[in-house]
Amino acid sequence: QVALKKMPLRKRSRKELVINEIQVMKENRHPNIVNYIDSYLVNEDLWLVMEYVDGGTLTSVLVQVFMEERIIAAISRE
Repeated sequence: QVALKKMPLRKRSRKELVINEIQVMKENRHPNIVNYIDSYLVNEDLWLVMEYVDGGTLTSVLVQVFMEERIIAAISRE
């Protein structure tokens, strides 16, 4: 299983930032982060293939769950 992230390029004014982000993801692999697998250009969208992690996006978790500072520090350390 994988996760797909679709990024519309026509709405991006700074495409070089997207390319830089992909390069950083390619070069950095770690068991504690969601790792990049591949990317594809489909029409005017960039599709990023990432490892699948059950539970949703980090943003969706952060807006639903209150975390104490010590928990945030522990997660950040990992």
